[in-house]
Amino acid sequence: MLTVVNPATEAVIEELPSDDAAAIAQKVAAARAAQPAWADRTLAERKQLIQRFGELLANQADPLAELLTCEMGKPIQQARAEVKTTVSRIGFFLEQADSTLATETVLATPGLQEQISHEPLGIIANISAWNYPYFVGSNVFIPALLAGNAVLYKPSEFASLTGRAIAQLMQQAGIPTDIFQTVVGTGQAGAALLDHPLNGVFFTGSYATGCKIAAMAAKHLMKVQLELGGKDPVYITEDVDIATVVPAVADGAFYNTGQSCCAVERIYVHARVYDAFVETFLATVRSFVVGDPMQETTYIGPLARRPQLDVLQQQVEEAIAKGATLLTGGTPLDRPGYFFAPTVLTDVNHTMSVMMEESFGPIIGIQKVSSDEEAIALMADTPYGLTASVYTADRDRAIRILKQMNTGTVYWNCCDRVSPRLPWSGRGHSGIGLTLSTYGIQTFTQPKAWHLRGPA
Repeated sequence: MLTVVNPATEAVIEELPSDDAAAIAQKVAAARAAQPAWADRTLAERKQLIQRFGELLANQADPLAELLTCEMGKPIQQARAEVKTTVSRIGFFLEQADSTLATETVLATPGLQEQISHEPLGIIANISAWNYPYFVGSNVFIPALLAGNAVLYKPSEFASLTGRAIAQLMQQAGIPTDIFQTVVGTGQAGAALLDHPLNGVFFTGSYATGCKIAAMAAKHLMKVQLELGGKDPVYITEDVDIATVVPAVADGAFYNTGQSCCAVERIYVHARVYDAFVETFLATVRSFVVGDPMQETTYIGPLARRPQLDVLQQQVEEAIAKGATLLTGGTPLDRPGYFFAPTVLTDVNHTMSVMMEESFGPIIGIQKVSSDEEAIALMADTPYGLTASVYTADRDRAIRILKQMNTGTVYWNCCDRVSPRLPWSGRGHSGIGLTLSTYGIQTFTQPKAWHLRGPA
């Protein structure tokens, strides 16, 4: 059984039966038997059902958000925003599906045509994340279904109730039960799923788990997409408006209690504005409301996982031991639930894990730099490559700096932002492959080359 616990109260919400190896094998077999008929349906038919799913999601946004808040602690306003914004993201996929999946004619002569068609991969394992189950999940299962694939959706054990709710909405929308199925359980269930010769695995999670998944998938030569960790930097130059920049960067670091894939995890500030930035940033963080995530005014809720409290505590203690200054926070809160006080550290450097290893919580280190060159070197000093951001009044300066970042996404005067129109990808320890954009639709297909010569 899988025990679902409310991270804000530590109360048990529900006990769920986990799928064992036999149950998973049955689900894989059912998906494989059903997928050809799903692929044979017209794209218009598949789009109609996905559109209906999006409508159901919109109509039930409030109860779905409350369920998400209960099981993983996301503040209710943020949970509601995630559900509602997922609806518009689905709209993007629906708008782009026809042109992206259409057969392309690349040569047309009187005697010969060359075409490229886009066929579904087949059976997709969607091993998803708990921090944004609607965003991260729909980035995979919506385009996968549109392209004609069957999906075995393995929600995180910390978002299993949300995964079940998604499956119920899929069924209500008319999507065949065997075409979208959930696999419930811990990492053991995910490993059992990958024992089968699937056609693709799309995973979001840690670098360590991503490496294990890649190794398991290799024996079947299935397609692998991995969205892994990040240690995303922001550089604040000396020509910014502090009053404008600080709220945006603080939000980038602490939104969703710092548990975002592209959350700001380290800040570099030019020496000329360093003191003013730190002072304003500290006041902003101290203004954040920490508490019951079901309250509309709460900005920071609990961590989704109890063990992360120890990770953050160790990062703080190590940083202080190496000379960092703790300006606020630094410890778990003395109350039920997995709450960690919003934490700001200065006088940090790259000997400290808080600046080098993923934190994934409400904690940030701020380091002073004297030049663009120093900032560039520090920003690039990481095995991760998800996002990087520069705040400056000078567009050309920002582009010059960002071109030197080996990351899948770069930001000028913004951060912690994802657009369905742009590909989402990582480099290095941040993963391989991509989702989103039209590339994120085609990634669920395999091209077939057609050489069509008429009779002589």
